[in-house]
Amino acid sequence: MFITRRLEFDAGHRIPNHGSQCRHMHGHRYAIEITLSGEIIRTEGASEEGMVMDFSDVKNIANRMLVSHWDHAFLVYRDDRAVVEFLASLPDHKTVVLPVVPTAENLAAEAFRILDAAYLDTYGNQLRLERVRLYETPNNWADAVR
Repeated sequence: MFITRRLEFDAGHRIPNHGSQCRHMHGHRYAIEITLSGEIIRTEGASEEGMVMDFSDVKNIANRMLVSHWDHAFLVYRDDRAVVEFLASLPDHKTVVLPVVPTAENLAAEAFRILDAAYLDTYGNQLRLERVRLYETPNNWADAVR
């Protein structure tokens, strides 16, 4: 069985070597979809009976591990020195320095890497992360899959 939970967050970024508008600092209303697989829990009387995982638990883990860190932050590539230094000069600025250029593809892969272990067999029902879909806009997204 597969289940998916969608969450949204706002963040800024830039693609430093992009040949067009995306080289400028800008932001998006991102959406992230987290797809998990696992056996349906059959334990009679359990709070999660009939579920793969409680959707509120999917949300709480995603918020704790990823969304709360990226929401209203500027996601910057560590080698984008001018922007990294500028953001560091701003008192209390929420900046996430990444080892990759913050494209939709790289952000989806980073999100998968961060979340993968957090969901692994949480309920003893072979639960595992299958896909992270990251929407940069309603019309553009990237999938990181197992």
